[in-house]
Amino acid sequence: MSLLPERPGSSTAIDQGISPWIPFEWLVAIRFLREGRVQTLFIIGGVAIGVGVIVFMSALLSGLQANFVKRVLTGQAHIQLLPPKEVSRILPSRLGALAQQDHIVQAPLQRAKSIDQWQSLSEQILAMPEVNVVSPTVSGSAFAVRGAASRAISLVGVEPDLYFQIVPMADKMVKGSASITVNDILIGTELANDLGLTVGDKLRVTAANGNANTFLVSGIFDLGNKAANARTSMMAIRSAQSLLGLVGGVTSLDITVHDVYAAEIVAQKITKQTGVQADSWIKTNEQFFTAVNAQTTANTAIRLFVGLSVAFGIASVLVVSVVQKSREIGILRAMGITRGQIMRIFLLQGGLLGFGGSLAGSLLGFLGLMLWQQLEKNPDGSVMFAMTLAPSLFLTALALASLTGLIASYAPALRAAKLDPVVAIRG
Repeated sequence: MSLLPERPGSSTAIDQGISPWIPFEWLVAIRFLREGRVQTLFIIGGVAIGVGVIVFMSALLSGLQANFVKRVLTGQAHIQLLPPKEVSRILPSRLGALAQQDHIVQAPLQRAKSIDQWQSLSEQILAMPEVNVVSPTVSGSAFAVRGAASRAISLVGVEPDLYFQIVPMADKMVKGSASITVNDILIGTELANDLGLTVGDKLRVTAANGNANTFLVSGIFDLGNKAANARTSMMAIRSAQSLLGLVGGVTSLDITVHDVYAAEIVAQKITKQTGVQADSWIKTNEQFFTAVNAQTTANTAIRLFVGLSVAFGIASVLVVSVVQKSREIGILRAMGITRGQIMRIFLLQGGLLGFGGSLAGSLLGFLGLMLWQQLEKNPDGSVMFAMTLAPSLFLTALALASLTGLIASYAPALRAAKLDPVVAIRG
């Protein structure tokens, strides 16, 4: 049987299931792929495995990073504005600079201090398009006293309607509710166990300045951290202001932004516009963010090397195909087929191999992700972490694999187009 394609519309072409309306280059490319079925299946299998690995690793690492970031940010703001640090300055001396060298400058103690004009500052920041929520907060140290027992606590005064948009306390409650009035306090599970407290009990809180007040325990929460559960307590912002001696003031502004990974850029923008110190979660969790970037780099490297292996696999198969089909190529050239058409035939083969392998690989990666979610469970039987299988991931893999096939087939296609018809026919 001749290896050359029959004329479009001929009975042989129709009998073999090839549409008579397929362009000539497509017809020849499909014929060549059919005749090398074993090679075609092997390369499609190789591409499928490569694409499956890329899809699986990309979705897995993306879900893992999103889970890590979510766990970190559910307990803190994306950006926090703090009042300026107090510093010591040497007063001018009549004796000149020589006498000042003998002075010993001691760093001052940092007292609870309010942010100047925080209301107008809050409105200015909230007007930025990158900002989502701005919540004023009052924080300081205090003692929780019940009977003869006392514990040092970190007191946080909040406006529930704003702060609970940053930290979803309703999801962290073990007992009671997250509702806070001026007479209520929320405490952690460890502090409740240490002081024998439950919902409805009264707790006396004494600040370092001597101010004290008695509050009703309205809820007990679990922040997922034993140390935080032992020291963190929350109350209404007005109660904390009165207790800590900061009536009308706030010690920080907690901010969330729409893009958590742009928090440091937004923080620098806020500092530049307002002159107030702004610390982003990226800066305060520098080691964690470095680990996230390392994971992203590793994932990119894996995809790069897998893509290279796929490209070399397609190229090697097409080089062999050029050698095997050199006689047919020579006959086609002698019949008047142009070099451009020959190149398109082999470029189409590369693109079809990449496209077919990417379809199978996307399905393989999807099945692998489903199997992983079924096998890897938390101790309570829930999914270890949620993974979002975005259609864009599969479409990107499909496009990149097809493009890789086209690029990989360029060199073999160019070699085929440069074959001398007479030399090729003679073998």
